[in-house]
Amino acid sequence: MKSVPDKATVQAQAKFKQAQRIHQQGQPARAKALLEAVIRMLPKHAEALMLLGLIAEQENDLQAAADLVERARSADPDNPVVHLCLGNIQNKQKKLHDASKSYSRAITLKADFVDAYYNCGVVLQELKEFDVAMLCYDKVVSIKPDHFEAYNNRGNVLRDLKQFEEALKSFDKAISLKPDNADAYYNSALVLQDLNELDAAMLCYDTALSLKPDLLQAYVNRSNTLKDLKRFDDALRSLDGAIVINPDFAEAHWNKSILLLLSGEFHEGWREFEWRWRWDKFPSPKRNFDQPLWTGNESIVGKTILLHSEQGLGDAIQFSRYAKLVSDAGFRVIFEVHRPLKSLFEHLSGVSQWVVMGDPLPPFDLHCPLLSLPFAFKTVERTIPASVPYLSGNATKVSEFEIRLGERKAPRIGLVWSGNQQHTNDHNRSIKLSDLLQQLPEGYQYVSLQKEIRPEDRAILESRPDLLSFGSELNDFSDTAALCELMDIIISVDTSVAHLAGALGKKVWILLPHMPDWRWLLDRDDSPWYPTATLYRQSSRGDWRGVLERVAADLQNEVSPALAFEASSAGPD
Repeated sequence: MKSVPDKATVQAQAKFKQAQRIHQQGQPARAKALLEAVIRMLPKHAEALMLLGLIAEQENDLQAAADLVERARSADPDNPVVHLCLGNIQNKQKKLHDASKSYSRAITLKADFVDAYYNCGVVLQELKEFDVAMLCYDKVVSIKPDHFEAYNNRGNVLRDLKQFEEALKSFDKAISLKPDNADAYYNSALVLQDLNELDAAMLCYDTALSLKPDLLQAYVNRSNTLKDLKRFDDALRSLDGAIVINPDFAEAHWNKSILLLLSGEFHEGWREFEWRWRWDKFPSPKRNFDQPLWTGNESIVGKTILLHSEQGLGDAIQFSRYAKLVSDAGFRVIFEVHRPLKSLFEHLSGVSQWVVMGDPLPPFDLHCPLLSLPFAFKTVERTIPASVPYLSGNATKVSEFEIRLGERKAPRIGLVWSGNQQHTNDHNRSIKLSDLLQQLPEGYQYVSLQKEIRPEDRAILESRPDLLSFGSELNDFSDTAALCELMDIIISVDTSVAHLAGALGKKVWILLPHMPDWRWLLDRDDSPWYPTATLYRQSSRGDWRGVLERVAADLQNEVSPALAFEASSAGPD
């Protein structure tokens, strides 16, 4: 026999229905008062608790919202919608693992719950659990084949998984569902860029911007594509398009600085370079000191300045040369340095006091990041402080490595073929050791200058006893510098050791990808930063073979191999 609800229950349910209508009419405050009355009458009224939680969420009181929906879940644990709502709130709270559990529970209770699968995929994607996110999106589109957002996000996951062709198919499906949606075209362009299909990428960026002219990030990435196509004026115009829409768009200014510096337009380039501190994704955090930033204009005689490192170790090596200029201008210089560079930099000219990054700072009057010094000094190409060497290897360590290397029977060639794998451009700048060794001629003593050896290269290295390696003995850059001092030529990809060799005044051959880092400029085989450097550039994207063939030919012309070396070393009878 069906039970008859009591009077209080009937009244509470009527108030709840009234609250629902009022909330739908856009009057959350009145709805909230009615719902609170319902809860006083029936403390475990799950629907009222959940709607109160949603109102709290709309008011951005996320903790109250979570507490209320938790109470609703306790009152009605088998309601999948309650678990979905709780997951949404936890997602906003950035409690991503909790959110994924709530969505999973909703899915368990309702096997075809599209919203729970989709939201779970979004959270897992943010957690970088890409394989499981893919399963969620696949389930969404199997239930609802016209789910545009799932195809779009699925494409982004496939791109993260480096499955570029499959990602394109997913974006194509999204576009077929919503051909007027700019996001899917934009995402397709990113994948086409990854595939080096640059002309096709440009068409997608242009379509995205025709549909959504204020899609700022599209201007930036379109500029990157134009840069790869070496259409530098067009690339600058694309960035200017974003800046016109939003003059404070820091990423566009930062990218503009890179283009200007790459093209040798230093004056405007250094000024735009300062926008890096206003870009929230810039890899080096801004240092917020009470002391003012020195920009080259303030009176400095008798004052103390803190020079502090930023970005990578190679940047610190390249721009440490400015310490002497700062000292010559009248400053007492305190230099804050990465720990691995401390012993290398100890005898750098112009520095009065050293501080290792992370240690307490002594008193100072002004400060300047290392890469802001060219801006402060208004550096142009002809005024680059390019006197080398400005660093040197420790004499004792040089002697120790001389013994380790043994008798000189052939020219010594130092090798660096890969950099930090976390570097955003590492896939373009690093080379496989096997590819490098395949092209290098015999008759030379090759020495690895790498500290970190990737697993795929270690087996090659261990199979070549003639290729000397001291990675475990390179504790910091003073050790690497000592080993570099003993080389006749250093052959390096664009990484910190290339800068070290240049700063030591060693003959260094730097192997550059088709689109180089800004500091190497364009279409030249020399560097105004390092007079002893020779630059070997890819003639087309990914063409390391052509680069290495030129290196091998030049090596044999530049330095005699072993037999000729021994004869010249022996002298006349």
